[in-house]
Amino acid sequence: MELKQNEKLHMENYDNLGFGVDLGQRKYRLQRFTLNRPSISLPFLHPLTSGASSRPSTADLRRSITPSSSDSELKSLLLRKQERRRKHEWRQRQFELEQLRKDFNRINKEVAKLRIAGEDASSMIKNTEENKDSTAKKDAEVQEARAALYSKLEVVGNLVHDSVPVSNDEANNAVVRTWGEKRTEPKLKNHVELVELLGIADLKRGANVAGGRGFYLKGDGVRLNQALINFGLDFLEKRGFTSLQTPFFMRKDIMGKCAQLAQFDEELYKVTGEGDDKYLIATAEQPLCAYHIDDWIHPTQLPLRYAGYSSCFRKEAGSHGRDTLGIFRVHQFEKVEQFCITSPNANDSWDMHEEMIKNSEEFYQMLKLPYHIVSIVSGALNDAAAKKYDLEAWFPASSTYRELVSCSNCTDYQSRKLEIRFGQKKSNEQTKQYCHLLNSTLTATERTMCCILENYQREDGVEVPQVLQPFMGGKTFIPFQATPATKETKGKKSKP
Repeated sequence: MELKQNEKLHMENYDNLGFGVDLGQRKYRLQRFTLNRPSISLPFLHPLTSGASSRPSTADLRRSITPSSSDSELKSLLLRKQERRRKHEWRQRQFELEQLRKDFNRINKEVAKLRIAGEDASSMIKNTEENKDSTAKKDAEVQEARAALYSKLEVVGNLVHDSVPVSNDEANNAVVRTWGEKRTEPKLKNHVELVELLGIADLKRGANVAGGRGFYLKGDGVRLNQALINFGLDFLEKRGFTSLQTPFFMRKDIMGKCAQLAQFDEELYKVTGEGDDKYLIATAEQPLCAYHIDDWIHPTQLPLRYAGYSSCFRKEAGSHGRDTLGIFRVHQFEKVEQFCITSPNANDSWDMHEEMIKNSEEFYQMLKLPYHIVSIVSGALNDAAAKKYDLEAWFPASSTYRELVSCSNCTDYQSRKLEIRFGQKKSNEQTKQYCHLLNSTLTATERTMCCILENYQREDGVEVPQVLQPFMGGKTFIPFQATPATKETKGKKSKP
């Protein structure tokens, strides 16, 4: 889909909103358009350098792919009009507030002069009180207008990296590399069947107690799950990561700085009770993001590497009807997460991005699970990600690769909202710098278990991967608890 020149970018100096992103010697704010999102051109998405504006590169515009329908164009025009109005209202109220403050200073000086001269200043003092009331009301109006203007920034995504494939179709995700030998023999059992045959989870009782997608892990299922957690934490600690077990819920205002608005509806469970409402975390990334909120991080402390461990909770509202059987896609699961903080300078965060995906690759190589790495297309990136790799592992029963790892460089997109700042602002610097934040799954354990079951299955059970055996008391094999039914006999009634 080609970009229309007049829809690519609108530019203006508007640095006080604090959403500039460094691109070499220039700064840009760029509107990102994702699937099913109407075209919106925000009037404050402009280069932040002085002088004549230079034309943005194709890479800068990758998120600006817009629908070509007349309906979308009409929506775009209406939204632009609303944005111009909001911007005008904020500027007008800010100007009026500044005038009131000037008047206050002028009146105070007049009162001082009258008092020095021994004259009556009562009328001027009354004017001062009226000015205070007007200033307070106007300040509230300014904050209201500013909030309305800021609300439009919720739909502004990060700048994508030059190497990201440009497309709105995930079929165009680029395969970067492949590892391992795939099992391809016929009649392999899928993970749903294997969970039942091994007796490592009770899905029926789980659904009775917790509703759809509920489950109990039991017996060797508990041990295998814990083995993955312990192996994952041990794996990352040996690579210089500090382990953190995170809170399971977060305050709404903090969660809003870490999660997209769409996640509140599709993923997050709300917890109500005494005090402020809270939200259960959908990933350890969210509380790890907020760990350094409002911090200044000295360059000598970087990079920071955290291994986050938590239970995670997702409504999965956007995946209704998908993977409803088994434990692959569930509402509650355990996760070990890589979370790193780097300097915003040089290629520090991009080097870290490659390091993190290689950590995940080495983890699955040690588990001997075949996989490939894909680079996700621009239209499928979430708002925070400048680039994302997925590690998709091989599921032989369905002869397909399925996502086990998501690895993103969010550059300074999240740190700006969270005020995670780099170094100390110097007196001669116009703007402060923000750290770069990166996240990557190491293992979402229930999903990894499903992949292990399919790849390690035998006729009478499932082998335990060698690297997990020390974490399972030396156990090497999990036998079937039930007799497998053949395709010829499955579903047939027995003769009386």
